[in-house]
Amino acid sequence: MVLRHMPVNRPPLNDRLIAIGASTGGTEAIREVLAGMPADAPGIVITQHMPERFTRSFAERLDRLCALRVKEAVHGERIMAGHAYVAPGHSHLAVGRNGGHYVAEVSDTEPVNRHRPSVDVLFHAVARAAGRNAVGVLLTGMGKDGAAGLLAMRRAGAFTIAQSELSCVVYGMPREAVDIGAACEVLDLRAIAARIVSELRHVGR
Repeated sequence: MVLRHMPVNRPPLNDRLIAIGASTGGTEAIREVLAGMPADAPGIVITQHMPERFTRSFAERLDRLCALRVKEAVHGERIMAGHAYVAPGHSHLAVGRNGGHYVAEVSDTEPVNRHRPSVDVLFHAVARAAGRNAVGVLLTGMGKDGAAGLLAMRRAGAFTIAQSELSCVVYGMPREAVDIGAACEVLDLRAIAARIVSELRHVGR
């Protein structure tokens, strides 16, 4: 049983942001990562390649299973600590800033890498908006979407993770990221959540 939405003893770190991208096999991979995150984690933005009619129910399922609140992203909403936001199946999800806060930017512009939503769109936006205050995670999936964006995040100073080949359903997107030097670390799926948490604690000291 998950104890969720509990008050925390310290204020959230509003300048931190976690971005996750996935495709084939990603629904369960994302669930595994989110299930390992604490209720007071920084805001998490997620792009999963998925048809429009499934993303809302996917977010609702994750919300029931995780300590975080999980929802489908809405354009212009503030990205809050303790929350995760899933890109709608018909639109790209990006991130901008409004004063001292991150906001979701949802748009139906042209597909990127043949995808809408595209992981590259999300990662490039997070690189610009959050820079070294972000953590990027590229999970299982076919193709190359997200590799260039993860590299942009790493070049902006973010900590970046690619899922290992042995733990992927399809080692396509993570392989592309590893091949171009976009990943700071390559980790098995079950190790990713703990590594994100340890990185956030290290930077927060």
